[in-house]
Amino acid sequence: MDEDVLDDILDRSNILDDEAGDDNVTDEQSFVAGRKVDQDTVGNMLPHGFYVYFGAQGLSSFVKEYVVTRGIPIPELLCAFDVYLCEELQRKKPKTLVYFLQVVLSRELQLRERLPRYSTVQDAVNLITSSRRILILTGAGISVSCGIPDFRSRNGLYATLKEQGEYDLDDPQQMFDIQYFKENPSGCVVFYSFAKQIYPSNFTPSPCHRFIKLVEENGQNYTQNIDTLETVVGIRNVLQCHGSFATASCLKCRIRVPGSVIEEHIMQGEVPLCKSCEASGKMSREVINSIQRRRRKSNSEEEDEPLFPPWIIKPDITFFGEKLTDNFEECLENDREQADLLLIIGTALKVAPVSDIITHMPHSVPQILINKTPVTHINPDIILLGDADGIIEHLCEKLGWSLPPAKAEQYLRGPISTSIKRRSQESLKPDPKQVADSHIWLFEGAEGGKWLGDFEAARAQAIERSDPGPNVPSPPEPMFVESAPRDAKRARVT
Repeated sequence: MDEDVLDDILDRSNILDDEAGDDNVTDEQSFVAGRKVDQDTVGNMLPHGFYVYFGAQGLSSFVKEYVVTRGIPIPELLCAFDVYLCEELQRKKPKTLVYFLQVVLSRELQLRERLPRYSTVQDAVNLITSSRRILILTGAGISVSCGIPDFRSRNGLYATLKEQGEYDLDDPQQMFDIQYFKENPSGCVVFYSFAKQIYPSNFTPSPCHRFIKLVEENGQNYTQNIDTLETVVGIRNVLQCHGSFATASCLKCRIRVPGSVIEEHIMQGEVPLCKSCEASGKMSREVINSIQRRRRKSNSEEEDEPLFPPWIIKPDITFFGEKLTDNFEECLENDREQADLLLIIGTALKVAPVSDIITHMPHSVPQILINKTPVTHINPDIILLGDADGIIEHLCEKLGWSLPPAKAEQYLRGPISTSIKRRSQESLKPDPKQVADSHIWLFEGAEGGKWLGDFEAARAQAIERSDPGPNVPSPPEPMFVESAPRDAKRARVT
């Protein structure tokens, strides 16, 4: 939910923070908590078009309209979704009630019904061609072919860290945990001894990056990646939701420097320190190294003390426990109003709040998923499973497009061109395999797993029960939407 919307709710409730007031609701706060809810009259109290507006406008706009503008008490809104709060819960603080509402609305928005008029690869091509504003949501899957590991696959970064056991981690995700980085004596050492393995030094952008460059005049890219390959290929309309290695900041004085300043430290596995803080703190690198040598040789009680002073420079990538960039909500609010196509590429959408972007989108906006595996807690209109690069290349052939150069400097030889170059129809590859006459298509590298097997079985049963004739449409696909992952509630580096 947008922070501005939450602030409006709290302002109208005369509550500025969790410290104000208690769980007993005053008359001034009845805007949020409301009177005792009469479940029998809830339906009559809600305005006409309530559900239509909810599905069409998304979470933040809905809350702003019905809670902030129209002043409908949150317990009454919850009743409309068959969630009834006891009197004790109705007296909770406004922030608590807002949280209840956000959980319920997010759950409902995940139950989006797919748009049945879209189901084929050609439909995907037509949508891309006709769309005036494409919101492109990308993850690690678009960079795997570049040599950068993803995080959560069976052969991904976390699985490798766990299998190798090279670092002293209770959980592989501690590698990117800000509390572990700051408070564990060797937390920053662990990160910097590993960071060079994911540092974007000599990687070449993939066909997916180049495709985004091709359509960026009519699109906005929200990437969860930290590899900055979007910049390499020359993409300008990109929001790096989880930060990147492009810049770095001192944890103490917050001074920001170009990422190149700490590149040598990263490649050498050394912890970079802020020179400004070093000068004012009168502790030179030589003194720090001397202290570290003594501590390593000693088994004294000092072994739990930090190995470094507090002025460590950290790349501006978003660790677990850190807030996303300030302009995330602002950009999303603007793009949500304009987007007429949502394209999800190379991500399992397991990391909030980026994974919640789809709950902010009107249900009428078509959704296309391009990923190696199904994303079972969403319900896209077209699902293209397989290696993302291969799928993008196939779509470009269908579109008659040529991908732009891999690196931005290649544009310097002439004007930037995103023109469409028609190819002969003979070069087009055959369509991939369609799953049971549905909206799911399998490309090379697809991993459907049990979910796909269950879908095919349910689809076959539905067709058998209906026994359609030659001119009768096939029955609708079964809806296999699971709950969003419960662990996806904080910013992460994926």
